[in-house]
Amino acid sequence: MRILIYPHDLGLGGSQLNAIELGAAVQALGHDVVLFGQPGALVRHATELGLDYVEAPLPGKRPSPRVVRALAKTVRERRIEVLHGYEWPPALECLAAARLVPGTTAVSTVMSMAVAPFIPYTMPLVVGTEQIRQVETAAGRRRVALMEPPVDTSVNSVATVSAATVGGGTFRSHWGLGDDALAVVCVTRLAQELKLEGILAAMESVRALSREWPVRLIIAGSGPAAEIVHHHARRINDDAGRRLVILTGELADPRPAYAAADVVLGMGGSALRGLAFGKPLVVQGEQGFWELLTPETLPTFLWQGWYGSGPGTTGEGIPALTAILARLFDDPDLRRALGSLGRNVVEDRFSLSGAAERQVELYGQFTVSRPGAAEAARAEAVAFARYCSYVAARRWQRLTGRAATDDFNARPVAAAHIHVPAVSRP
Repeated sequence: MRILIYPHDLGLGGSQLNAIELGAAVQALGHDVVLFGQPGALVRHATELGLDYVEAPLPGKRPSPRVVRALAKTVRERRIEVLHGYEWPPALECLAAARLVPGTTAVSTVMSMAVAPFIPYTMPLVVGTEQIRQVETAAGRRRVALMEPPVDTSVNSVATVSAATVGGGTFRSHWGLGDDALAVVCVTRLAQELKLEGILAAMESVRALSREWPVRLIIAGSGPAAEIVHHHARRINDDAGRRLVILTGELADPRPAYAAADVVLGMGGSALRGLAFGKPLVVQGEQGFWELLTPETLPTFLWQGWYGSGPGTTGEGIPALTAILARLFDDPDLRRALGSLGRNVVEDRFSLSGAAERQVELYGQFTVSRPGAAEAARAEAVAFARYCSYVAARRWQRLTGRAATDDFNARPVAAAHIHVPAVSRP
């Protein structure tokens, strides 16, 4: 097959990194894969993995007619069969381009915490958690599949990140981490929605723990909340008289940060990459959610994804995170045991090679099982009406100063606290 993958962004982030690594793994199975998108830090990583890159034009308002025309041109020139958009703007642009080039199939993957209601229900949809899959199926979607975020365990491991070149040793020395420092690492987008609350809480937790432990918080990433994060970090470091919080900015290759960690904080794909490096994981969420990955908490995360909302089993907010980290700092054997648990979970359930085979299988299903023209037209008309309502609501929110930057991450399905069924462990 000839496949075009189109992430919503090529800056550092979980959804786009998954798209690139999965696309490269699909190509390794003998298919032709092209990466389409705006220039960003991950382009280099993609080309190193062997993907051809086609630069997208500046989009303007989304979905963008300019981007749709460029997509259609690329599809014709490269005889693309499957257009795969990650998150809602690329999904709708891929769908529009597919309408311009008969015989092609548009597919959508949504790794956000909720699915935009204006993705037509007839469009093939792939989601990242079983909980979201069930919610979307109950809402009437017939072509929705589960693809848990895969991790390339061959390159995301301490064993393959050389300490002599790009690995943990060099990273620690570059950022002034002594051998005795306990490094708490968070690789994240600095966004208002989902992320900022936890980032600020982690800083306060490290401030409290620094009275007893040689702890440092390393935050790798950039984003629209960077100014707030930098201001808070400066205040904590100035008050302490030393650098407790280290802001690295966006890293083209964040693996050295994971390799240097004693503990990883994260959600979604970042959480899974921390597990791949054999590090104990504290899952970050919203409304004070922090939860340590243990054999007891694993089934919950396999159901709702690597995220949560509200109090965890240790409580909520800064006190909960502080208690979890203190427990880990006080018990090196526990850190090792939970690190091994996480690595085993990733190897058994989230392997990239298995995901690539599943992706190809889904492409095959989606290309041969298409809705009728009348059904597709009805679904797209409903989706268009919903999109118009969404645009009107967003304009009003902007006028009143209440617009969310990552709007569908601002209303996560997991925050609804839908009942957690029994989930078999890997």
